[in-house]
Amino acid sequence: MSARSAFDSTFRSLSVRNYRLFAGGQVVSNTGTWMQRIAQDWLVLALTHSGTALGVVTALQFLPILLLSVWGGSLADRYRKRTILMATQSTMGVLAGVLGVLTVSGLIATWQIYLFALALGVVAAMDTPARQSFVVEMVGPEHLQNAVSLNSANFNLGRVVGPAVAGLMIGLFRSEVIGSGWVFLINAVSYAAVVGGLIAIRTDELAPAPVASRARGQQLEGFRYLRTRPDLLAVLSVVLVFGTLGLNFPVVLPLFTTRVFHAGASAYGLLSAVMAVGSLAGALLAARRGTARIRVVLAGALGFGVLEAVSAAMPDFYTFGFTLMLTGMAGLTIATTANSVMQTTVEPALRGRVMGVYFLVFMGGTPIGSPLVGWLAGQVGVRWTLALCGVSTALGAVAAAYVLAWRTDRRILASVTSRPHLAVVPRTA
Repeated sequence: MSARSAFDSTFRSLSVRNYRLFAGGQVVSNTGTWMQRIAQDWLVLALTHSGTALGVVTALQFLPILLLSVWGGSLADRYRKRTILMATQSTMGVLAGVLGVLTVSGLIATWQIYLFALALGVVAAMDTPARQSFVVEMVGPEHLQNAVSLNSANFNLGRVVGPAVAGLMIGLFRSEVIGSGWVFLINAVSYAAVVGGLIAIRTDELAPAPVASRARGQQLEGFRYLRTRPDLLAVLSVVLVFGTLGLNFPVVLPLFTTRVFHAGASAYGLLSAVMAVGSLAGALLAARRGTARIRVVLAGALGFGVLEAVSAAMPDFYTFGFTLMLTGMAGLTIATTANSVMQTTVEPALRGRVMGVYFLVFMGGTPIGSPLVGWLAGQVGVRWTLALCGVSTALGAVAAAYVLAWRTDRRILASVTSRPHLAVVPRTA
């Protein structure tokens, strides 16, 4: 394959004008979001010096996903997703702005950070199912796998740039608290790019899913549908362990930076950026694949878990950073492929609710996992905690593969998203 054809294959969904506008706004906003995440974590540590407090603020930000994501998915099926996104993105910008003003003015307190994290989580619970299911309305099913992968690449480009810029900005100020406040204000402004892109989208070029009418028990229909899909249940079980334990780097990395390597905010930003480089590479590789296979989800989870456990034993900052980069590549393989499997095999009218369940499982475990990981780090040490998280993820992948291959139908492991009928064939005794 020539370099030109490889480029066209990797970025083919950008040929759609509406998706280009959406992706362009996301580049700016994702960078600002990652700047805020780094600044928020560092601000909590600066105020409390507590790993448990860091776990609590992360849990509060993701707790609404646990409680409200299915409801958010129901809203995405009942209303136009573009309208929902304009409201949620604007609200998140306002929240970041108010948090920035409080921090820069020196009025910030830990309880206020907790409150803003919780409010941001509430808005994200409505935003995420709509944003994820809106992609297929812009690009169609033929480009969905590519667009989902490019969304991940976009997200991780922000992870590369955002932490590095945030770390430098915080370090420029005499006070880490004031530096964090300016990062929050920059993130507030970045949401204008997303809202502007949404306004410019041509609605007549969208292919919206049928709007579901309001009915009793509507929010449970996604669960009922998934009960008939053992293939998707296996994917969700892997994602549950992956999201609850495997992805607690916002808790682990600051503790590794301060307690293991005895470094500051710049080193933390560098580690986050290095991991994001691996994630970005993994997303771009995933963008070249035309279909999403369940076995790729399982293999990615196994590889991620092993690499995470290995990284816990690395003796110095540089070898730790290298294994983090490889871990990021494996993590993106799980995230992009699982997302594509879920979206491309469901009924369009149920896509929002199914994605609500997906994010309930993927991100809803964080309120449980983050405090647990923070507590474990204080009890058994940061290295052992990271190793345990990796081993748990790997074992979850092995268990899911066993159930699919030996308890249902081995063909599921090789099946692609265009052949969901293979997923419901029971294995005879």
